[in-house]
Amino acid sequence: MTTRILPAVGDPDAARSITTLLSQLPDAEPAAPVADSTALIDTLAQQANESIDELPEVVLVHERIGPVPALELIREVALRFPAVGVVLVTADAGPGLFSAAMDSGARGLIAFPLSYEDLETRVQAAAAWSVGVRRHLGVGADVFSGPGGTVVTVTGGKGGVGTTLASVQLALAARASGQNVALVDMDLQAGDIASYLDVQFRRSIVDLADIQDVSPRVLQDVIFPHPTGMGLLLAPAEGERGEQVSDRTARQIVSALRQRYQVVVIDCGAQLTAANATAIEMADLALLVTTPDVIAVRGAKRTVRLWDRLQIRKAEETVTVVNRNTRNTEIQPPLIERITGTRVARVTVPSNFKELQGVLDAGRMQDLDSKSTVKQALWGLAGELGLVKGAVNEGKGGKLSGDRGSIVFARRNRGAGGDKARDDNRGTGQ
Repeated sequence: MTTRILPAVGDPDAARSITTLLSQLPDAEPAAPVADSTALIDTLAQQANESIDELPEVVLVHERIGPVPALELIREVALRFPAVGVVLVTADAGPGLFSAAMDSGARGLIAFPLSYEDLETRVQAAAAWSVGVRRHLGVGADVFSGPGGTVVTVTGGKGGVGTTLASVQLALAARASGQNVALVDMDLQAGDIASYLDVQFRRSIVDLADIQDVSPRVLQDVIFPHPTGMGLLLAPAEGERGEQVSDRTARQIVSALRQRYQVVVIDCGAQLTAANATAIEMADLALLVTTPDVIAVRGAKRTVRLWDRLQIRKAEETVTVVNRNTRNTEIQPPLIERITGTRVARVTVPSNFKELQGVLDAGRMQDLDSKSTVKQALWGLAGELGLVKGAVNEGKGGKLSGDRGSIVFARRNRGAGGDKARDDNRGTGQ
């Protein structure tokens, strides 16, 4: 049997050494090395989308891979592609690292510089494990989730542009279409999704900060089951505790959510932190919400440039959503598209705070009337982004059709500093 092997090696010298030895292994089919963690995940996701059978049996991860650390990358691959055997290549083959690699989901560890015998033994063992798992679960069965559900981040270039409303309504639209949905508040200092959905809670995302292995089962202990059927992972009531959520924790949380839910909507807030930057980087769709005024559009442009400088997200991989749009404003979507360098969503959200005031004051955004033009626009946006399947059915009998548009990225910012509920409810209402 041919063993397909995908090396993930950023160091050119190590890549040449590994490639040379892999080419000598019997019945081995090594692929060209990928240079970083992002390329590895993208390659595996593309292969899984085509067919689970396209995934390699073995992935070799070099210890100096980046930007995601090797052990974190191994954990993510193990969660998202559970039938792929991962082997760590490292200069430190001590028992401590071996134990950490096994805890992360690796199937073996190879000391560098490599020996032919050690490489052959570890690759064969990982390949045999992979084949056994696939045979046990059934080739081609629906057991494999591949790259998992769709993760959407929602961000604003400044506070008060309506990112919480957008996050909540996108999640509600996906849920109404029959999808299994999680709504996450990763605006860690000022998150207020609980107030929008009439939720009293004790546990929050901070309860996952000290857990070494955030599995889907562990995650469920912190998820709040909302009456709408959505799972809520909420920001802490004490904003200062948000600092406890590291980028490592965020990566594990997003990976676990992706395995548990078909659609994951993450409200990232207006302030960039290590945690929500990780979520934006990992997301399948990154939305950037703005209003059609000079200050907000400048803020959106700054955010796009910041993401690019930090190599979080490219402008062309970002979708801008225009909220509170009117025909009379001088700044129209085509101009916003040129200024930010992003793609602007076809659906724009109208300015109509009167429709929202009652449900905002009551803290029951789920009760927004189906005739609301704001709701219709946001649910139409969910259709454009491919977050809904078929017709969107509401409990009151209303139906909104969603077209399965292209999937891009979205993130949402909420007010930085000041009362966020006040900013969203009065500054935008949307």
